[in-house]
Amino acid sequence: MTDSARGPLRVVLAEDSVLLREGLVRLFDEAGFETAAAYGDADELLAQLDETRPDVAVLDVRMPPTFRDEGVRAAIELRRRKPRLGVLLLSQYVEGTYAHELLSSGEGGMGYLLKDRIASLDELKDAVERVSEGGTVLDPQVVRELLSRRSDPLASLTPREREVLELMAEGRTNAGIAKQLFIGVGAVEKNVTSIFQKLALEDSGTDHRRVLAVITWLQR
Repeated sequence: MTDSARGPLRVVLAEDSVLLREGLVRLFDEAGFETAAAYGDADELLAQLDETRPDVAVLDVRMPPTFRDEGVRAAIELRRRKPRLGVLLLSQYVEGTYAHELLSSGEGGMGYLLKDRIASLDELKDAVERVSEGGTVLDPQVVRELLSRRSDPLASLTPREREVLELMAEGRTNAGIAKQLFIGVGAVEKNVTSIFQKLALEDSGTDHRRVLAVITWLQR
């Protein structure tokens, strides 16, 4: 909650939609927060973190350049740099792989809400205040996604990704998979990258992610 002795909560925002970004700034102002900065991408938010000195960072999940998981990756980096910083993800999507990594520490100060399910300004205000105080705020749909992933790591794969992974398990190269599925090698590469992301197989420089993905498939 806002401490009158120190002033209003300082919020930084990363949202690529100009209209939504400006709308959120106005909502934060109405809620009594101070928007220290608002950015169109997560990289700029990270670069200016020491200057803005926020209490809470609010980020979209999918932002430039790839519109996949930039916001969640930035949130993980934010918590690494400043473990006591509150982080609230606002998104239209549930990005289960990295959300699981972000929430797995159980340290609190973290929220993940779906934009179209926020019913009121009071709900948004409450979420920002709760994460600033070290609480956790999760949309029920996010909880369901994380629980399903915990029980089956392959559950989030699309049918095409499952086909690609099955052919990987047969020892086929990307070119061989492309020929088998009658798609381009580039399409196969995109599916393989997505499989690695969804199975939380980071490129550590040592582990062979292709082998680890196949092992996960064979253990199903």
